[in-house]
Amino acid sequence: MEGFVCKICGFISIDGTAPDKCPVCGAPKGSFEMKQDAIKIPKDVNNLTELEKKHIPVITLVKKCGLIPEGCQDVQVKMGEIQHPMLAEHSIVHIDFYIDKKVISRVILTPDKLNPAAALHLKVTNGKLAVIELCNIHGAWIKEIDL
Repeated sequence: MEGFVCKICGFISIDGTAPDKCPVCGAPKGSFEMKQDAIKIPKDVNNLTELEKKHIPVITLVKKCGLIPEGCQDVQVKMGEIQHPMLAEHSIVHIDFYIDKKVISRVILTPDKLNPAAALHLKVTNGKLAVIELCNIHGAWIKEIDL
């Protein structure tokens, strides 16, 4: 899957344009380059390989938030059906969250301190949620769901 990739922080713009300024690190538009293979997607969603099972985000949407009872829904994400390793030599670097192809958050993961997972409390109740994770060896992988 193609995307404009920030050469400074690795943010991937998935809306078909390079932003004037990177929403993650603030780098200028000239820091972006179009990459045809910026994001990996499974060859067959009904027959995932072991590599795909470790990298494609698994998203759980909880319509009723446990912390904020009104106007909030939780999105929980873990990396893969098979848990991805979190070792210094092989780990998930960060997880980016998008709503309707616009980034809303980045969670940076420390290999020896964190599991390959993250959660957000969303105010929005509709739209398309995309999650992109970056593996330091196998690149960026995406999963999308409707809210």
